[in-house]
Amino acid sequence: MAIPAFLAELRSVVGTRKLWLSAAVTVVLDDRDRVLLLQRADDGRWALPGGILEPGEQPADGAVRECLEETGVAVVPELLAAVSVSPEVTYPNGDVTQYLITVFRCRAVGGEARVNDDESLAVGWYGLDELPPMIEQEHEWLRQARESQGAAFFAWEGVQRP
Repeated sequence: MAIPAFLAELRSVVGTRKLWLSAAVTVVLDDRDRVLLLQRADDGRWALPGGILEPGEQPADGAVRECLEETGVAVVPELLAAVSVSPEVTYPNGDVTQYLITVFRCRAVGGEARVNDDESLAVGWYGLDELPPMIEQEHEWLRQARESQGAAFFAWEGVQRP
């Protein structure tokens, strides 16, 4: 997986110390209530499409860009489903990162689901009763996106979702 140029430049200055980065994730549902998923090339996990935002990039624009780059599917964001902070991540090379993640429910408007870059091993549409194993946070984002009636869920420390 290629590291974005801006991130390589930052790492050349800060080394492996923790970076705070923004990311966007898409929950793309089709008219048969299937969700678009990809299998990550770096660790083999199944995940929702998404990735790091470029400097100055609007979260919705980044979500659209990442989905197209990773899956070949063009999308339009319909609503903001969640905003959350990831746990701290330490990569095999020692880089430490934490992410502010915006999750958008999106509608597919073009393209065909396929492996579209070197970040994915597989891409496809999955029924809710046939989902491959994903981390719990991905299941929660999927649930939030499906159940949302227009108001996003915002997590904050010490407050539990009703």
